Amino acid sequence: MRLLMIRHGDPDYERDTLTERGVVEAQALAACAEKLELGTCYMSPLGRAVKTASYCLEATGKTAEIKDWLREFPPMVDTSLDEEMQAAYPDALKEDGVWHPHIVWDIMPAYYTRHPELMDPVGWRSSKVARMSGMAEVYDYVTSSFDELLASYGYVREEGGLYRVEKEYPGTLTFFCHFGLTSVLLSHLWNVSPFVLLQHLVMAPSSVTEVFTEERQKGAAHFRATHIGDISHLTLAGITPSFHARFCEVYSREDQRH
Repeated sequence: MRLLMIRHGDPDYERDTLTERGVVEAQALAACAEKLELGTCYMSPLGRAVKTASYCLEATGKTAEIKDWLREFPPMVDTSLDEEMQAAYPDALKEDGVWHPHIVWDIMPAYYTRHPELMDPVGWRSSKVARMSGMAEVYDYVTSSFDELLASYGYVREEGGLYRVEKEYPGTLTFFCHFGLTSVLLSHLWNVSPFVLLQHLVMAPSSVTEVFTEERQKGAAHFRATHIGDISHLTLAGITPSFHARFCEVYSREDQRH
């Protein structure tokens, strides 16, 4: 089995669609869509993912099924309730001086590195961040939905994280989705804390992540990545990747996202 996880193009979050730059990125991806061999396609219900997918689907004559669990990983922390969470999510302070809810995975590295429980494959579930956001419950909904889909293709997750192959499937499943959601799915496949991937991976808009099963023992499948956040389609088209995936390289760079 081969999995492709494709992040949407450069986003216009306010309108939940793509910016002009995002459209160009999605078109560059579509130009390579036939070579990507997308297989069976699924997509997030959010507009920026649907718009990105539309160019690839038109180029290949394929359709995609919408799965609600593929939307961007949604848990929020109400930072107004706790000073510690305000330190973890200082961006939640608005100009009006009011602390607003903040998406759970966009946490400050200074907080993350001081809380080793966030790095633990099990311990993250009982962390203050997870408890104040209901993150574990949403994580379980997303990953159980993902496993249900994989099982329908013959790959059944067992205790410990190995997948039992009830029937071989040499095809491809493609997911048009989001950075946070992709990190969650990868953390589940690899049995690591989602915060580890959310804090340490970068997947640029329109990038492609490729994962294959390896069945070194008959009937036991293990997932490994060949590409994470691949943007070769942008390189081929002479397009500079959007900085939307990253934050400023050095703090004094005012032209980069802080």
